[in-house]
Amino acid sequence: MSNSSCVVFEQASKSFGDLVALDSLSLAIPSGCIYGFIGPNGAGKTTAMRLLLGIMKPSSGGVQVLGASDGKSARSQIGYLPEEKGLYPRMRVLDFVVYMGRLNRLDKRQATRRARDLLDEFDLKDWQNEKCQSLSKGMGQKVQLISTLVHDPQLMILDEPFSGLDPINTDVVRSMILSRVESNATVILSTHIMEQAETLCSALVLINKGRAVLEGSMDEIRSGDTVYLEHNRDESVLRDLPGVLSVKQFGRGATLRIDPSQDSQDLLRSLMERTNILKFDTTSASLHEIFVREVGRDVQEEEAENA
Repeated sequence: MSNSSCVVFEQASKSFGDLVALDSLSLAIPSGCIYGFIGPNGAGKTTAMRLLLGIMKPSSGGVQVLGASDGKSARSQIGYLPEEKGLYPRMRVLDFVVYMGRLNRLDKRQATRRARDLLDEFDLKDWQNEKCQSLSKGMGQKVQLISTLVHDPQLMILDEPFSGLDPINTDVVRSMILSRVESNATVILSTHIMEQAETLCSALVLINKGRAVLEGSMDEIRSGDTVYLEHNRDESVLRDLPGVLSVKQFGRGATLRIDPSQDSQDLLRSLMERTNILKFDTTSASLHEIFVREVGRDVQEEEAENA
């Protein structure tokens, strides 16, 4: 494994009978970054994370984690927040966090000190002696994040950490993720919220039907192939433009997805022959647009095959 890589998937596949949940996934996740896993439900993201953690073994290929041949060997250096979250309702908040620290090889004194410090940092000190069942959803989410952090892991795997959080607690979680990376930890983030992935991740993989559809740095994935314009005609004047792959117009504003080889100045000249241009802006596609484009393209191809 490369010294600069925290996790490496090497042609990792996982099948359940005839169902291929993950198909020959190969990627290297750099150390000290926020790396995103995005994709529709059932795409294979959670399967990839379970292979990484050593919860499941790949049917073929392998996964290296923090220099070890599997996640089990590096478990005490990993913090995992699963999508299916759950606290022990009748356990006190402090006891729950301490218990999770003990499971990750802290002694009782270390676990208690770390738990108290983190509960204080996350404004939950006054709740440490309350039972977990008394917590609101947002507070419960923060307690589970604290239990993920308590043993100071090198690698954090967060599966839908923003689910159900209000804006204030969303900002708390964002700040926690950024502070961990500033401390040289690596964060793997799985989320359906494209805005969070776009603003937090420096690199990501888009998985669909078990395969990596796109992978790379955010700049590479969002390379400019979109033009935004405002004009004073209807959408009909934007049809059949050379190098334009799709058009979406709302009011006076329109978004054009263009072929990467298309010269934007040639496009502007063609547009000026058809309509009065009020604004013309070459920009990068949003992650939401990329997601819809790639996943939608796969659906269209499948429908064509079945036609």
